[in-house]
Amino acid sequence: MGDPYAIRYPNDRYFLTFTVVEWLDIFTRLSHRQVLVESLNFCVKNKGLIINAWVIMSNHVHLVARAEEDKHLGHLIRDFKSYTSKAVRDSIIAGPESRQEWLLDKMAFMARKTQRTENFKLWQDGSHAMDLMSDEFLRQKINYIHNNPVRNGLVDLPEHYVFSSARDYFTDQKGLVEIELL
Repeated sequence: MGDPYAIRYPNDRYFLTFTVVEWLDIFTRLSHRQVLVESLNFCVKNKGLIINAWVIMSNHVHLVARAEEDKHLGHLIRDFKSYTSKAVRDSIIAGPESRQEWLLDKMAFMARKTQRTENFKLWQDGSHAMDLMSDEFLRQKINYIHNNPVRNGLVDLPEHYVFSSARDYFTDQKGLVEIELL
């Protein structure tokens, strides 16, 4: 039957989840999170990615996003994950990262385990894409994204978490990633 979480309609709006292999807490370091922020902004400005909501957690990323009409969301996500995998690896190597050797070994092992040609695997395969076909489902997923840091005990209010679009929605402050408000 195929992957039930595949991007079947390349211009629909989707709820996406990118998870680090073995659920490793990579994005506890500001420098590693900054790689993702910069890459998301690059994809928005140069590749045709339209983001409506986002959050970066310690070991995964959630987006509500779609592609511009002449682009394919699956291709944009593939390119984002490929680039950020290499850029985060470089960030780990550049340090400071007390877990450097352990993280690099773990991700090299995951690359070998999946028989990749690369010697480093940051992201699990897929993006657990869920087509947001109704307004109710869309609102539910945006709320889920914004409340993720609250549920994890990182902040008391969604808009207090810097690595999220919540401040775009709940305050007059612009967040770190360019979004299209819904």
